[in-house]
Amino acid sequence: MKHILITGGAGYIGSHINKLLCEKGYSTVVLDNLVYGHKEAVKWGYFEKVDLNDIEGIKAVFGKYDISTVFHFAAYAYVGESVEAPAKYYRNNVINTINLLDVMLEHNVKQIIFSSSCATYGTPEQVPIKENAVQNPINPYGRTKYMMEQVLSDYGKAYGIKHCNLRYFNAAGADPDGEIGESHTPETHIIPLVLDAAKNGSTVNVFGTDYPTRDGSCIRDYIHVSDLAQAHVQAMEYLVNGGNSTSINLGNGTGTSVLELIDTARKVTGKEILTNISDRRDGDPPELIGSSELATEILGWKPMYNDIETIIRHAWKWFKRPDRY
Repeated sequence: MKHILITGGAGYIGSHINKLLCEKGYSTVVLDNLVYGHKEAVKWGYFEKVDLNDIEGIKAVFGKYDISTVFHFAAYAYVGESVEAPAKYYRNNVINTINLLDVMLEHNVKQIIFSSSCATYGTPEQVPIKENAVQNPINPYGRTKYMMEQVLSDYGKAYGIKHCNLRYFNAAGADPDGEIGESHTPETHIIPLVLDAAKNGSTVNVFGTDYPTRDGSCIRDYIHVSDLAQAHVQAMEYLVNGGNSTSINLGNGTGTSVLELIDTARKVTGKEILTNISDRRDGDPPELIGSSELATEILGWKPMYNDIETIIRHAWKWFKRPDRY
């Protein structure tokens, strides 16, 4: 039997893709070192605890299972930490991915869906951002994603590995069924932080209200994690059916400001949600909104949950679970 390998599949996005693939009848293998992932999130498929710095461990997984396609999510993703500890990010996000690619070649696995990021664009010259926009990442995290896109291009030309770089914007929300959701340590994503403030009566920081936006706070494009999962499956099917290597943005094409998000969370939760206005953070662009025209054209993808209220409702449903991980 052929299997699909999901590196980082115990994490937020990887676990949602694992669920969807299994619902569609695919057999999956989750590879995760559990540094940031949650074993409780691996409710489907097989699990192998392996770090991508362990080449022999990767080889053992490929020897045990007949892998047809790889979904690659195993990356560190804290922008601030990447500035403070770039070596950690270049080793894990770049060198360890090359380890994975080399083992793929040994086992003649020639398809990979790569979790890239809108961080490869840096501060955009115009929005919504299209795939042909200049890529000029402004932090080490973004640069690692950009570097791996170049590596994948070179591996494709030299060795025939086909890839799809999915550059997504702000992943948000949770499984509509409430089985899995978002949980990071430390937590830096705005929606869980806002919901934590709603649940516990704590204060959420708003970093800057003096941006050139409609209410002065940063504007971001929030995309439901289940819609992201669907796009990844469609990207795999696109490659399986003979599609060429490509890079595709995944976003809703609309932006929500931080203050608008907090107001929506107040409506959904019925809680006050206290805020603290802080200074801007270095490296935060005023506005990031993605164009998904190419995703629609090439993959036939359209998001189902494209309003911020639905995204927050699903996140709140998960957040209130007493047994959430």
